[in-house]
Amino acid sequence: MKTKLIATIVGLALPMSVALACNEEGTEGIFPANNLRIPAPIGKSIAEDNFNAVIDRAEKFYTPVFKAMGRKLTIQRLWNNDTVNAMASRPLLSKKSVVKMFGGLARHPLVTSDAFQLVLCHELGHHLGGAPYISQIFSGKFANEGQSDYFATLKCAREMWKNDDNSAIVAGMNIPQTVTTLCQKTWDNANDIAMCQRSAMAGKSLGDTLGSLGTTVVVTDFDHPDTSVVSSTNDAHPDAQCRLDTYFAGALCGQSKDITPSFSDETVGTCNTSRGDDLGVRPLCWFKPRS
Repeated sequence: MKTKLIATIVGLALPMSVALACNEEGTEGIFPANNLRIPAPIGKSIAEDNFNAVIDRAEKFYTPVFKAMGRKLTIQRLWNNDTVNAMASRPLLSKKSVVKMFGGLARHPLVTSDAFQLVLCHELGHHLGGAPYISQIFSGKFANEGQSDYFATLKCAREMWKNDDNSAIVAGMNIPQTVTTLCQKTWDNANDIAMCQRSAMAGKSLGDTLGSLGTTVVVTDFDHPDTSVVSSTNDAHPDAQCRLDTYFAGALCGQSKDITPSFSDETVGTCNTSRGDDLGVRPLCWFKPRS
């Protein structure tokens, strides 16, 4: 049944288009614009109570963070909306920072509960993730797509999952050996290793979801990272494999989750080859270091 649903979804999706960021107009989001719609109760990959629980957890931590910035975080719970996407915006003449979470995305059969958490972290990352960024007229600076992916596993997921029994959670997952080996190189604590593995697998869920939305299905692979190198930073949506590589890099970066990223210095709180970091650096398939 799930195989048939995925096949139907792939057939309905439009080819991916280029976008600069999750925008206020609602045409772009964590994924490029697509015509895929998954109404309730079709494809209940994530139940409504789980949908709300993920948002509850993020609101509890990040509402005070935005308040300290002089802004009000508003996460719209659009469970009955069938859109397969998520979006971030700052309404004009307002102190609100908005995130829109759609039920259609939660119902996609490839989106796990952890992946849905990562989507919410990505959208928060547009507001908080730092450089590289884009500037939107009247709205200010937004972390670009790749940086928002990186923030999701580098900062946000670690905060959301820090008190979970991550070892127990990943015990039921089929973790590729590459993920385990590299997570063990960065982290010593068993819970941190497990959280790294968990973030990587959530990233694969999202990479494969993106890969299913094009005219040709793409399945991501930890053992075959994207080897392309951009000549300048790509602010648009990276390809599916490149995005998986970015989520994995965030999970592998040993920088503290408590170091706030900077919109003026892309090295703050991140891993960088300029200071000798090997693991956890942003992939060159979308990121061009300034130094």
